[in-house]
Amino acid sequence: MSKSLLAQHHDLADKTTQVKILSNGIFGEGKLPTFKKKLEPIGEFPLKPGAIEIFQVNVGYMCNQVCKHCHVDAGPDRKEIMTRETMEYCLEVLRKTNIHTLDLTGGAPEMNPDFRWFVEEANKAGVKEIIVRSNLTIILANPKYHDLPEFFKENNVRVVSSLPFYQPDKTDRQRGEGVFDKSIKALKMLNAIGYGRPGSGLMLDLVYNPSGAFLPGDQSELERDFKKELKNNFDIEFNSLFTITNIPISRFLEFLIRTENYEDYMEKLVAAFNPSAVKGVMCRNTISIDYDGYMYDCDFNQMLDMKVEKSAGQHIKDFDLEKLSKRNIAINQHCYGCTAGAGSSCQGTVA
Repeated sequence: MSKSLLAQHHDLADKTTQVKILSNGIFGEGKLPTFKKKLEPIGEFPLKPGAIEIFQVNVGYMCNQVCKHCHVDAGPDRKEIMTRETMEYCLEVLRKTNIHTLDLTGGAPEMNPDFRWFVEEANKAGVKEIIVRSNLTIILANPKYHDLPEFFKENNVRVVSSLPFYQPDKTDRQRGEGVFDKSIKALKMLNAIGYGRPGSGLMLDLVYNPSGAFLPGDQSELERDFKKELKNNFDIEFNSLFTITNIPISRFLEFLIRTENYEDYMEKLVAAFNPSAVKGVMCRNTISIDYDGYMYDCDFNQMLDMKVEKSAGQHIKDFDLEKLSKRNIAINQHCYGCTAGAGSSCQGTVA
C-alpha cells in the first residue's frame, strides 16, 4: 500500500493530494471504517461545535527549524506571513466576543514582524489568556529575540514549548542537531525570570510528540519523568506536559508513506478510537485562523485547506459567532489522531 501510494503521489506537500490519500488509501479499499462511521453510532455525526473559547491564530509558517514531524511544513524558506491588517480583524473579534484565549502559533510565531504588537494589543483588548507556542530555540537564534523571555513576562504570556524528550538524542533526531542544548539554555532563561517556578504565576508548559509511528504514552507518567529528569540534570522546572498524537498529514504523512508505516499507523489510530475523547476534541471549542485570515475548525484542517462551512463565513472579515455555532465541523480520517486513546489536542489529552 505505502509503495503504491508513494508511486502515485509525488507531491505530498500539496494539500489536495494529502486529502485524497486520507480520503481513499486503505479506507477507500474498505479495510477500515471512515471516521464518519465511528461517529454515527454514538450520535456525534455531524460533529457540532460548542462555545468558542479559543482563538488559535497562525501568524505565519516561517520558522528557524525544520522538524521532521511538523504538520505545518514550516521552515526558514516559508514566506507566508500574517499582516497587521489581518491581525486587526482578529483583534476586533476578540474585542466584541467573550473568547477568552488567544493561542498564537506558527512556524515560529515570534518571527512575524508584528508579533509583539499583536500580543500587546491583545492585552489591551482584555484577552484573559495569551498563549505563545514557542520552539524555544528562536530565543537564541538572533540577538533581536534574546529579550523574548522578558517580553513574555511583561505581557503575562503563557509559554507552551516543544521538547520531544528530556535527553538530546531523541530531541535532535526529531528537531535538528543541537536543538536539545539550545532548548535547555532557553528553558533556563525562562526559569531565571520566574517561568515555571512555583508561585510565580508565569506558566511554562512543555509539549511531547512521539518520535515515530506510535501513540504517546500516559501523559501524567511522562510529565512525572520529564519533571524528574529536567530538575535533576538541569535544575529546570515547568508547569505541565502536554502529550500530542502525531497527525498523519504533511511531513509526518510523508514519513509514514516513505517508511511503509502508513497502513499500520492508521490501523493503530482506528483501533484506539475512544468515544469519550470525541466530546473534548479541540475543534469543538476552537477556531483556527491562517496567516491570510481564513477560518478552520482546527489547525490540522488548516494544513489540509479544509475551511469551515461556507454558510458560516470563511474569512475573519465575515466572523459571525451565531453562524459558526451552527456549523458542521469538517472531518476526514486524520481526525482519528485526536480521538485515539486518551485523545489529543493542543492542550494535551482530552479523555
